[in-house]
Amino acid sequence: MTPDETAGATTPFGRVMTSMVSSYVGAFIALNVPVALLLTLHLTAMVGKADVAGAIGVVTGAGAVAALVVNPLAGRVSDRTRLRFGQRRTWILTGGLAGAIAVTLMAFTTEVWQVVVGWCLVQALFNVQLATTGALMADQVPPARRGAISGALGFTVAIGPLIGLVAVVPFAGWTQWLVLGVLAAVGAVLAVIFLRDPLRPVPPQPLGFRALLTSYWVSPRRHPAFAWGWLVRFLVTAAGAAGSYNGVYLLQRMNVPESSLSGPVLTLSTIYVVIGGFASLAGGVLSDRLRRQKPFVLLAGVLIAAGLVMLAFAPSMDFVYVSTAISGVGAGIFLSVDVALSSRLLPNAVDIGKDFAVINLANTIPQSVVPLIAPLLLGLGGFTALYLTLAVIGLIGGILVLRLPELGCEGDPRFALLTTERPNQATAKESVA
Repeated sequence: MTPDETAGATTPFGRVMTSMVSSYVGAFIALNVPVALLLTLHLTAMVGKADVAGAIGVVTGAGAVAALVVNPLAGRVSDRTRLRFGQRRTWILTGGLAGAIAVTLMAFTTEVWQVVVGWCLVQALFNVQLATTGALMADQVPPARRGAISGALGFTVAIGPLIGLVAVVPFAGWTQWLVLGVLAAVGAVLAVIFLRDPLRPVPPQPLGFRALLTSYWVSPRRHPAFAWGWLVRFLVTAAGAAGSYNGVYLLQRMNVPESSLSGPVLTLSTIYVVIGGFASLAGGVLSDRLRRQKPFVLLAGVLIAAGLVMLAFAPSMDFVYVSTAISGVGAGIFLSVDVALSSRLLPNAVDIGKDFAVINLANTIPQSVVPLIAPLLLGLGGFTALYLTLAVIGLIGGILVLRLPELGCEGDPRFALLTTERPNQATAKESVA
């Protein structure tokens, strides 16, 4: 049985969309605003302008590892949860409220190691919320409407940081982190209010250590389309991870004073969100109407790569703004179909939360890998080397989508299959014949 066969209307479409959007907005505000601005300011005050790039790499890389570990476990546990409050609602609310407290406490860290520990906790808790929220796409969204909701979620991913930046810029110090915590908590509470989440009647099998370990694995030989889809998301997301260095880029390459960094960062985010957000909304609706997803991913990879190449050689802030706009269109188009495409590749209906969390690893692993390789590339060739490398990675990711089946072509042998037969199954069929 496939996820498509189990998607139902337990929650009316408008309400499930509102729930998912609220959850995503709250979590991405708390996760992206620090990466875009607050961590740069916080760590610059600790280690100085010259060493802040390395400190950011350590902090964001460690946080991404925490997200990588927690995300699949959260999906697996939510699949097996039978609390009366709800299978998904329980963990959306728990992760969101606990994460809100953790991100507020980041304001009181005074050493780099404390920032590392705090950011790992923030990433872990909000990834509990995100892994559980993502499973709702296969749980409750009909296949024919997944493009629209995927576009809305893509818009959410883009607009969340802008909402957060607009909210925190008028404040200073610890109050900025408190504002993030409040917004994250509100998003989680609204999500569970709108969501209907009835209990499953059949009790789950015991969740042992071996089952937990398998939370991180979906066989690429058994499910090749899933593997190719994972790789596409990984590569395109890695290219998008360039945004983690926007603040450092402006400080070191464009010589923006630390005291006025908030203004240019907010401008870049506004351009990225407004253009990328509308591209995401339009792409999701158009994808549903055309019943196509692959052309959107291919175009997204090309545009993201083009924006990064321009950024690598940007001679002025005006050029930076134009390159950000081009990358924003590409990112928006990718996000418009990303969740819908991923939900179509899930192996089965039993482990929706776990398998979707494995897909989410393609989002979290680049957040640890890119900060690890960025200092090396910066040392070899500065921001030019960093952005050109990421541009090539994003372009390859867009091209590899050609290996995936299009909507309605899941069994076509020209493309990677959703599920391949086991050897004993093939033998059995031959003997019957």
